Amino acid sequence: MNVNVRNAVRGLGLGMLIAGLSVNVLAQPSSASSAAATAVPTPAAAPQPAAVSANSTISELQQLMQSQGVSEMRTTYNGNYGSSLLFKPESRTYYVALFQQKNFWRVVKTTSDVQAEQIYKSFVGQTEKLAEVDIRRIKLEADKSYTEQLIAAQETRLNALQNDLVVQQQQEQNVSVQQDQARQQAQLLSNKQQAARNELRGLQTRIRTLEAQQTMLDNSNFGDAKATSKK
Repeated sequence: MNVNVRNAVRGLGLGMLIAGLSVNVLAQPSSASSAAATAVPTPAAAPQPAAVSANSTISELQQLMQSQGVSEMRTTYNGNYGSSLLFKPESRTYYVALFQQKNFWRVVKTTSDVQAEQIYKSFVGQTEKLAEVDIRRIKLEADKSYTEQLIAAQETRLNALQNDLVVQQQQEQNVSVQQDQARQQAQLLSNKQQAARNELRGLQTRIRTLEAQQTMLDNSNFGDAKATSKK
């Protein structure tokens, strides 16, 4: 692999983001599989990074990063896991790092560009597998939060409907009472109206009787007056 140092240097800024990070190393590469099974705790329960020996590849890479002695060539993130391929131009040495929650997990040092690329691809594959649990947890947390929001919205809607129903029932009771009162008042008014009509008819009958009597008297008096005038 022909390494273009200028292109590598352009990635230095991103690589230096890792420079201030704590580093974490597992004693044997073979323990990666067991670590994968336990490396996905929640942030609150995350274990503290293991102490790094001064005489280790990780401490060597850390010192190089602090002194900007290496350039970042590639970095891949998957969830809380990531892998970086870094290059030291002076000695044409490659460092391939695997990290979890920004703590170095493994660092492999090699002068073979082919081996460095292979290790980097292998680490990237590991990050994909290791991140599956984290990604699933993130999705489940999002689903849970969304479901809780739906539950809260439905509870609010249910309470509103229950309150509406209470108001409706109270209003229906009020209307029913008002209707009963109105019917009673209407019946009372109807009875009074019927009585008034009966009274009116009685008065009209009496008036007609009196008017008839008055007419008879008038006619009688008129007949007597006419007969007297003829005499």
